[in-house]
Amino acid sequence: MGPISRFAVRKPWIAIGVWVVLLIAIFGGASKFAGSYNDSFSLPDTESTKAQEVLQSKFGGFASNANASIVFSPSSGTIQQPSVKVPMDKLATEVKQIGSVASVETPYDPGAAQRGLISPSGEVGRMQVTFKMPDNEVPQADVKQLVADVKAANTAELTVGVGGQVVDFASSEPPATEGIGILVAIVIMLIMFGSIVAAGLPILTALIGLSAGISLVTLAANFVNIATFGPTLAAMIGLGVGIDYALFVINRYRQAVLVGREPKDAALEAVGTAGRAVVFAGTTVIIALGGLFVLKLSFMNGLAIGAGITVLTVMFTAVTLLPAVLSLLGRKSFAWKMPWARKPKATPEGKGFAKYGDGLQKRPWLYGSIAFIVMVILALPMFAMRSGFPDAGGRPEGNTTRIAYDLTTEGFGAGANGPFLVVVEMPNAGSVPAANALSQAIAKTPGVANASPVVPGTPAVTPDGTTAIIQVQPTTGPQDEATSTLLEDLRTNVIPAATAGTGLTAYVGGSTAVVDDFSQVLSDALPLFLTVVVGLGFLVLVVLFRSLVIPLTAALTALLSFGAAVGVTVFVFQWGYLTDIFGVTGTGPILPFLPIMLFSILFGLSMDYQVFLVSRMQEEWARTEDNRASVRRGLGGSGRVVAAAAAIMFSVFISFVFGDDTTIKMFGLSLAVAIALDAFIIRLVLVPSLMTVLGRANWYLPKWLSKILPKVHIESEEEAHEIADIVEEVPTVHSDAELSDQK
Repeated sequence: MGPISRFAVRKPWIAIGVWVVLLIAIFGGASKFAGSYNDSFSLPDTESTKAQEVLQSKFGGFASNANASIVFSPSSGTIQQPSVKVPMDKLATEVKQIGSVASVETPYDPGAAQRGLISPSGEVGRMQVTFKMPDNEVPQADVKQLVADVKAANTAELTVGVGGQVVDFASSEPPATEGIGILVAIVIMLIMFGSIVAAGLPILTALIGLSAGISLVTLAANFVNIATFGPTLAAMIGLGVGIDYALFVINRYRQAVLVGREPKDAALEAVGTAGRAVVFAGTTVIIALGGLFVLKLSFMNGLAIGAGITVLTVMFTAVTLLPAVLSLLGRKSFAWKMPWARKPKATPEGKGFAKYGDGLQKRPWLYGSIAFIVMVILALPMFAMRSGFPDAGGRPEGNTTRIAYDLTTEGFGAGANGPFLVVVEMPNAGSVPAANALSQAIAKTPGVANASPVVPGTPAVTPDGTTAIIQVQPTTGPQDEATSTLLEDLRTNVIPAATAGTGLTAYVGGSTAVVDDFSQVLSDALPLFLTVVVGLGFLVLVVLFRSLVIPLTAALTALLSFGAAVGVTVFVFQWGYLTDIFGVTGTGPILPFLPIMLFSILFGLSMDYQVFLVSRMQEEWARTEDNRASVRRGLGGSGRVVAAAAAIMFSVFISFVFGDDTTIKMFGLSLAVAIALDAFIIRLVLVPSLMTVLGRANWYLPKWLSKILPKVHIESEEEAHEIADIVEEVPTVHSDAELSDQK
């Protein structure tokens, strides 16, 4: 990136022109060849996947095509009264006219009660909508039309909702609250730079990079499976790191201008120092996201690719487009001063953070212990975490899927929102009585509301009588812990006992079983994932800092930040505390892929902050071999910008908490908490305290290892010596003990 960044500074108009052409090509390509998002995923070697495979091979479209459930209920009376039947017949006619809809079963069809379309009380009815293709192939326009038709059918006397995987995400709009985060970021940078132009440049370049990234994600959806919330997650991450990366570059540019550099020279210095750090930081985040590929799940690969593309594009804008603009604007980059802005002094080391470091080093054991205890306390709820997908019961009041969920629970029981499908393979048609006996055994199991019988000639039994489906409705909802316990009981006890000696083979599937299997697959893969990501991060930092202790400290403290962030997420979303503050409308399990995604993102970002802080400490150590002064130099030189960057990223992430989507809410809170804790408690308190206590041991590296490690610098040797010469001219804050020694 060095030659490219320097070219952008020396030939700014050409660099900006290239960016304009690239943006036109990217936006044009995305609008013409946009891919579609889908939430399907495969779980190799799991029972739910085997059940799905048998369903598809034996039942074809019955098993694989998408379906939705329209649930309705009058404010009084039953669904049979004309005031209900007439509008619902009209709605059924409208839905049948949607292009991708294959059929609509209504409670007014013959035999509807036997098919479970009318509640026992007669007050709630269900329409079963079947599409012509699987979930991920249904056109979004058709899904939106279905949701619109259902919303239009609601009146003061009639409540109507629609549920199902195909409409789950279509019924909620992407959050529009990220503007709050951008506004807070602007305020922080106005305070930091005292200039409207300087505050606006990082926002502008980040938004350009983000727009390009999201467009590329749209194109990538043609080739990889990207979840419907993938672009929103990518936008959350891209916006946060994009502003941060641009902030690091413009802050270094400002420092260079303040010590007398000409604007072009200052821009070159910025891309050669902070720009190099940004490339390292962005690459670290992308590599951490790439660790998701060890899970071998296409669903996770899509999330990693989407977030990685966005991080890459915002990184490119920070080290090419922004330097070009700075080169063009020169000193006008700090135009339009705010009334409170004072003329800054040319002091590379921040006096405030240098004094803070001095105070911290007087009692490192005390401050380090407090920081550690706080993080451990926050992490404790993590050990009670329960994995699973939040169901529609956690959506806001009035949401169409929430209405369908509540009415289904009211009329048919909570378990009707996520029944199990037991797929039974039989040796021959003569095994139907044995399959019926299995159904009866399941029905008698505690926690089961009912189990459908096996009746030849019905759609639930193949014509040759060798495969059957038993629909099992639990007494509890999909995200209830008792439902997961029931699933385990059916698989390990009830079904094996009932099928022993019969020749039957049964697999428990269905959406609820898939969720449990997904959680188990990710839980099993977590140790390997952590080993790969932490191990690679440790090796990279060993090369960069030429130390064993500092990388070990960085890796272990990142795990501490991760635990605390997950603990807070459990505290809010699972235990239900502080829900009013964050607008959480329902509690339940934690998304099974959230801890893994959180760690991959957090580990990359925490390593960024570690690099920005410790690289300054390393410079001072190389010059003086004074550990205390080195730690103080790192805090003084980078503490201010790290704190500002973390505050900006926190504000961006926390703004996504106030949307409607539960998935994005959970990610927003966990990432915001993780960044705040990692930056302000771990990097600015615990790590400096530990490094002060450890002294020279921080920089220990065996001689044999030193000989074989390559020498890597975030800043070039020439730049490091030049900055060191400047620092020598600036008074440094010393502790009382050091002043006594000098005397």
